[in-house]
Amino acid sequence: MPTPAAENVLYRLRAAYAAWHGLRGQDIETWIDLCAEDIAFGSLLRGHPGVEFTAPQRGKDGVRKYLSGLLADWEMLHFHTDKFIAAGDRVVMLGECAFRHRRTGKRVVTPKADVWRFRGGKAVEFFEFYDSAAVLEATA
Repeated sequence: MPTPAAENVLYRLRAAYAAWHGLRGQDIETWIDLCAEDIAFGSLLRGHPGVEFTAPQRGKDGVRKYLSGLLADWEMLHFHTDKFIAAGDRVVMLGECAFRHRRTGKRVVTPKADVWRFRGGKAVEFFEFYDSAAVLEATA
């Protein structure tokens, strides 16, 4: 059975994803509030040309930089969560998202897995997995 602290993290994380979907990504401060000052924030494409915003980031300002870059280049169509799996200090979100590239107009629908690690109720690590080939194709 999860501890009350773990239940609180899961509640806040579910609420953040629901807001992310409901507002189509227009509120990044919900994510910032979940993060520790020293969060390590990573993405599968790691700053690949065409998606430079995906470069590894550190700290709340780095998370803001990533999310601002994402929203500058991509329009969110939907972001659905299917399952949250919690074990120890880690939470994995499994879901699906769809975005349209603002310059090319191409749409990407991809499975999504986000891996979080928490310390004292704050996220200290984040890494996301998605269909990187489809993302890169949409930027071309």
